[in-house]
Amino acid sequence: MYSTGMSDDYPMRINKYLAHEGISTRRGADELIARKKVLINGRVAVIGEKVNEGDTVELRGKSSAKKFVYYAYHKPVGVITHSPQLGEKDIKQSVALPKDVFPVGRLDKDSSGLIILTNDGRVTDRLLAPGYDHDKEYRVRTAEPLRESFKKTMEAGVDIEGYRTKPCTVRKTGPKSFTITLTEGKKHQIRRMVAAMHNQVAELERMRILNVRLDNLAPGAWRAIEGAELTTFLSQIGMK
Repeated sequence: MYSTGMSDDYPMRINKYLAHEGISTRRGADELIARKKVLINGRVAVIGEKVNEGDTVELRGKSSAKKFVYYAYHKPVGVITHSPQLGEKDIKQSVALPKDVFPVGRLDKDSSGLIILTNDGRVTDRLLAPGYDHDKEYRVRTAEPLRESFKKTMEAGVDIEGYRTKPCTVRKTGPKSFTITLTEGKKHQIRRMVAAMHNQVAELERMRILNVRLDNLAPGAWRAIEGAELTTFLSQIGMK
């Protein structure tokens, strides 16, 4: 039984409420509702219904808790994150992990680096939702030398086709290389930002997501995220 507390978010759709409480993903919540497993104030909930402040939400016939697993994976260049086309290879074809494990977020085909794999759909909601500012760090090599104004301009925000990027942190590491820490994740954002600076990305690698680091993990390899590292990660995305 769950009692709703004080929040400016009410009334809230029932699937969003269950996701926020860490009970299920939004899609999983809709499945539970369709199977008449969710009650609001003792009455069977319907899909799309809203929960008000002070309502009591119950989940009947609740099964034993699912065992969640979390992995750090080094995606090589050429491997697709989602929806491979004919002849392409995706992450699920590249790693021998439990079948219910999936990648959180995307990393384009020509980029490499850290991807978090899990069977916990709550991580997707917390890590990728636009309302959260979770930092990710990348290593970038460019085709041409960086301009003198590159760092200052990039950090202040760049116009990419009508959208101005949020402030970020840039550190030059060589004439044609830099690291960048973002708190947002627009499609091909770094490549588009560099293009707006009249340059091109030659190599792009994600080094870190919050406290989870790629470090010396070889391309194509993965490791479990556990212990203090996992506790810190879940805390940073509001799940502990």
